[in-house]
Amino acid sequence: MFLRRSLFQSPPTKRYDLSTLNLIFTSNSRNPNPLFFRFFCSDNSVNDEDVDTIYRIISSSESTQNLKESLKMSQIFLSNDLIDRVLKRVRFSHGNPLQALEFFNYTGKRKGFYHTSLSYDTMLYILGRNRKFGIVWEVLIEMRKKDRSLITPRTVQIVLGRIAKVCSVRQTVESFKRFRKLVIEFDTTCYNALLRTLCQEKSMSDARNVYHSLKHEFKPNLQTFNILLSGWKSAEEAEGFFEEMMEMAVEPDIVSYNCLVDVYCKGREMDKANKVVEKMRGKEILPDVFTYTSIIGGLGLIGQPDKARDVLKEMKEYGCYPDAAAYNAAIRNFCISKRLGDAYNLMDEMVQKGLNPNATTYNLFFRCFYWSNDLTSSWSLYRRMMGTGCLPNTQSCMFLIKLFKKQEKVEMALCLWTDMVEKGFGSYILVSDVLFDLLCDTGKLEEANKCFLQMVEKGQKPSNVSFRRIKVLMELANRHGDLRNLSEKMAAFGPSVQVCEREERLEKTTIYDPSYC
Repeated sequence: MFLRRSLFQSPPTKRYDLSTLNLIFTSNSRNPNPLFFRFFCSDNSVNDEDVDTIYRIISSSESTQNLKESLKMSQIFLSNDLIDRVLKRVRFSHGNPLQALEFFNYTGKRKGFYHTSLSYDTMLYILGRNRKFGIVWEVLIEMRKKDRSLITPRTVQIVLGRIAKVCSVRQTVESFKRFRKLVIEFDTTCYNALLRTLCQEKSMSDARNVYHSLKHEFKPNLQTFNILLSGWKSAEEAEGFFEEMMEMAVEPDIVSYNCLVDVYCKGREMDKANKVVEKMRGKEILPDVFTYTSIIGGLGLIGQPDKARDVLKEMKEYGCYPDAAAYNAAIRNFCISKRLGDAYNLMDEMVQKGLNPNATTYNLFFRCFYWSNDLTSSWSLYRRMMGTGCLPNTQSCMFLIKLFKKQEKVEMALCLWTDMVEKGFGSYILVSDVLFDLLCDTGKLEEANKCFLQMVEKGQKPSNVSFRRIKVLMELANRHGDLRNLSEKMAAFGPSVQVCEREERLEKTTIYDPSYC
């Protein structure tokens, strides 16, 4: 929905314009090595096989020297596009942050090579998620030395977002102030990044307090108010900020009005929401698909799913056509009302209108089937989902695997796991915990061993709880060879959880160390 719309544009990633590249290439025309030209360019021909190969090298390397040798032996050209995609793979697969950093540093030290801002931001996200805050600041200082323009408001928000997850509001604000020495323009855009972080990771009251404490230093703009308006669940608070916005002569736009409509709809105040819509029309600000989606959701909350479905038709009369999110809101209403036939009809209508149901659409049904313990309908829907090419997300997988465990359907669980491994969707860590429980409960040690190894090959570490349970069963079954192999695989992931937690506490103490700047 519009509340989650990104307020920052992705920064440019190219380091050289075309004329510069032509000049470089022309100056070397006596020895026109195509690799020389490619060295400075993004490579659009990157394929998934190369990404998989480099990811496996990073995950399995035991030392920096081993990493360097393996990368050279692969003979894969390490372009900006390839590095971006590999780091993205590390991020979404929760790979080892320090191994990823070794790869990042190695590729960045090549003569004449510059990482893109996307690579830097992804690397910072990976480190921050793993609470390696001391290293985060080291990378930021290195960015400042190489090219200060790489540190954008997007970078600020990524770093603050990771810090805010584990630290206090005061510590988050202190970290924000440290960016004054790093960012070229420490202005309202950075201030907005801080507020957006607090809205997402802390409470709206925290965001409000920080807003008031810093608003005299950073002049609030339209984006500032839209960020704050988007987070309020209280109509009274949202109205207060809307009034302050008007007092400061900041003219609301469609996003501002949509925020107000949304908070009224969530509070079941549909009369007020409709009045805002009429006010928008009076100002010649036409309601968009986000406005109507909020209205549809609000009607569902007050028990009027049929009226909400009528809004889909009303939208078209005003020249606004529903998207997947609008249909999902209407489908959710019928699912809540346990009118699954009407919900299915709407999903079929989506397809007829050329809209593809997404994972969110299917999850609305999976939730209903899970709570009604309806395995047959869940499995049928899953096969339909896969048949249309829509990949499940982690929530879909968890609804399914928990239902399979509840009814001890080992074959279905293994089929889901195989699809996950082959197609790369869902969280291996979350799903594997339930899967290993099922396999151990039913004495399927051979299958548990196979799934364990598949997970490790993907660079994912099974939980210590799952490993201990498999270990006990293997000892009882005298499968000492398999157990030794699994123990070696687990050891390759590094120190135990207790050691990692101790390191994280030490990392947190370096967040505010002035020596880093």
